Amino acid sequence: MAAKTDGAALGYEQARDELIEVVRRLEAGGTTLEESLALWERGEELAKVCRRWLEGARARLDAALAGPEAGEGEGSATEEVD
Repeated sequence: MAAKTDGAALGYEQARDELIEVVRRLEAGGTTLEESLALWERGEELAKVCRRWLEGARARLDAALAGPEAGEGEGSATEEVD
């Protein structure tokens, strides 16, 4: 449970960098099965953190892109006044 709290507190860059290190360690091998499983589980947690950050960024981008469309309707009303 503490790991989930730690994961939630991580910023995107921190989670990404730690995930890269986890992958490097897994690819390098030389770890026991237990260590590999622990690394895999940590990697899964970190991937979820990154995914949440990216989904949030996507939502913000979508909202920003939707903003000008809503503004177009207002802009046409402004054009009538001009």
